Amino acid sequence: MGPELIVPPTYSPIPPAIHPRHEAIEIRTTAWAERFAIGSDELRERLVTHGIGAFSARILPEGQEEVVSLLADFVLWLFGVDDGYCEEGDLGCSPGGLTAVLHRLLRVAQNPEAQLLRADPLAEGLRDLRSRVSRYGTEGQTARWLDALREYFFSVVWEASHRSEGTVPSLSDYTLMRLYDGATSVVLPILEMGHGYELQPYERDRTAVRAAAEMASFVITWDNDIFSHHKESRSEGYYLNVLRVLQHEHGIGPDQALTTAIAQRDRVMTLFMRLSAQLRHEASPQLRQYLNGLASFIRGSQDWGITSLRYTTPDDPAGLPTTLRETPTDDSHEPLDIPVISWWWDLLPAGDGTPPRCGNGDASAAEWAARKPA
Repeated sequence: MGPELIVPPTYSPIPPAIHPRHEAIEIRTTAWAERFAIGSDELRERLVTHGIGAFSARILPEGQEEVVSLLADFVLWLFGVDDGYCEEGDLGCSPGGLTAVLHRLLRVAQNPEAQLLRADPLAEGLRDLRSRVSRYGTEGQTARWLDALREYFFSVVWEASHRSEGTVPSLSDYTLMRLYDGATSVVLPILEMGHGYELQPYERDRTAVRAAAEMASFVITWDNDIFSHHKESRSEGYYLNVLRVLQHEHGIGPDQALTTAIAQRDRVMTLFMRLSAQLRHEASPQLRQYLNGLASFIRGSQDWGITSLRYTTPDDPAGLPTTLRETPTDDSHEPLDIPVISWWWDLLPAGDGTPPRCGNGDASAAEWAARKPA
């Protein structure tokens, strides 16, 4: 157990918001976890205290209530897989065994009618989730959700290979893995479902739009690593997050790794805001809503990370902030020295001076101003 790290307030230019029905959503998610017996009794008892319903209500503060509940149940299910299989179970150190289990679950998601894993709680929960994804999403959105679920499964097997060997990946490899094993990409189709629109391929598949989604994933997962470090570093056995990777990569101590990680997420956060501002100039209403959804995902993850019992761990209090800051620690326009993402900075002129603020044009500013603080 290393020395206590005190995490300072982290930067957010995005205002907070939460769905007005968040308390009812929380109650329904707890009932859903019990109905499908997600995870062991001990794991489930922990998960239902983590405020996952409120987390989803922050991601979709103005979304359809049924879809916010779907997202909350799905996030809890993902924790059932990640905590139950990858972090705390034997399969977390067995890439081959984990691959077999996850492929079976993927088949259940692809074909819920298949007579496969009928007695498995996670599989039955996944059948219910898939039914609701199909109900609220289009065929295209359902297909993208399945593709993203496959990406997530593939990445956690990659992580299991490091866990089984006790190795630490390079920063570039870790960054690539983290874009997927944080399960952020699996949430993206649900952002569309929550507002009843479908982003068309000519916009979604643009390099710059894909990069904006990846930037959001980077910030969300870096924040998660920063806020979860206390919990993970005090657990038994192997753990892996960006602070450990940075210490291994650069031969630095925990405090310097924390400072570096915060600077990296701040630089990407400012880039995300600048790129979003550029994209809005010729964006459809659907793309504007999508960019708003990515921003809400970032801020919702940030607010949940500093308040959830999952990370505050009151029995062994983590040194987490209770507020956020209005200015970044690093607003440089230079690319981060991480090859798998350094191309993001090529999407904007080097001298672009767009301020990293929420008011990205009059329409965007009005949209943000209409939001009620949480």
